[in-house]
Amino acid sequence: MKIKFGVDPDILKLGLVSFLTDISSEMIFSVFAIVFTVIAGASASLLGLVEGLADFSASSLDFAAGWASDRTGKRKAFTILGYSFSTVAKFMLLVANSILALGLFRIIERIGKSFRSPPRDAWISEIATHDVRGLSFGVHKALDKAGAVLGPLIAYALLNWRGETPSAFRLLFLLAILPALLSIFVLSRIKDRPAQPQPHKNLFANWKSLGYGFKRYLVAAAIFSLAYFSFGFLLLRARSIGFAIREVALLYALINITSVIAAPIAGAIGDRIGRTSILALSYLLYFGTCLGFAFATTRTEVLLLFIGYGAFAAIDEAQTKAFIADVEPRQRGTAIGLYNSITGVSYLPASLCAGLLWATHARLVFLLAAALALLALATFLLLRPAHHAASHPTLLP
Repeated sequence: MKIKFGVDPDILKLGLVSFLTDISSEMIFSVFAIVFTVIAGASASLLGLVEGLADFSASSLDFAAGWASDRTGKRKAFTILGYSFSTVAKFMLLVANSILALGLFRIIERIGKSFRSPPRDAWISEIATHDVRGLSFGVHKALDKAGAVLGPLIAYALLNWRGETPSAFRLLFLLAILPALLSIFVLSRIKDRPAQPQPHKNLFANWKSLGYGFKRYLVAAAIFSLAYFSFGFLLLRARSIGFAIREVALLYALINITSVIAAPIAGAIGDRIGRTSILALSYLLYFGTCLGFAFATTRTEVLLLFIGYGAFAAIDEAQTKAFIADVEPRQRGTAIGLYNSITGVSYLPASLCAGLLWATHARLVFLLAAALALLALATFLLLRPAHHAASHPTLLP
């Protein structure tokens, strides 16, 4: 096996797929909250509903997809299907001309993400050995976020050139489809590495056989996800402090630039000091960032907070999967899928609540999120999931 940049070459190839996909998706999502509210005329409360439903949609099939991938041993087939669904859904934007159509696109497109993520992340966890698992997820996330940097920059350049007009947004949506199509081609060229099938376990039997440590971790993760409202509210907060629409797209890029730099560093640190410590740090970062957004009044403060959020996202989006692979080595697809499903269910009330609180006072959104993040951190440290996974690898609660 050849190693490049400290990881298996297939990690880099899967990272390229995510890079291309995120160019496509983030060209759209970096401006979606503004298009939906400012251009189409939807309210912040409706944005909260749509974003909450989109987050729920993005995890609605995770448990089933992870279980099906474990049951059949197939990783690549399910991954391709999920990416293909999201790509086809993006064609909806070429004819979307109403609040309803935009909202439906946002929700439907995320179903593909739900279907592909657990098989792909299980695939990554099996390619990577334990001693470089954090780095492997970090490198993959860095490539993923590199696409999320380029996508908003393309959106900014296009809107700066063509203006913030309906025709410019339609052109943006059309161009966004091209890298999505290319990502599917690249994915089809990666050699499959099927897992050992588990054909005798049904969906609910898989839940019963999941490890004790993993189930303890789900408690803290569910609490934390209640604080994890839609990213669109950060963009609205930036705009309320004086950023123009095209500058909001650059802020989105700033978060992802930070994540590109921080993700492999955080992964390597997690491999060295332990993933419990690195996850605790992510909770603290989110707490501090939300507290900062509650009281920010200047553009400079907002810029620094977006950098802090990017560092948090780098840890949260990559190292949680590495942590789950550690505490649940037998059924990784199912475990990652269940984690995504439970947190996704929590994202819906989080974004709904944020939309309602925003109408009262924007500061309340961030103060509530900060309080919940602190509660989740205390729960995580109290339950000690990694310790219990090591002590009781097969014990059921």
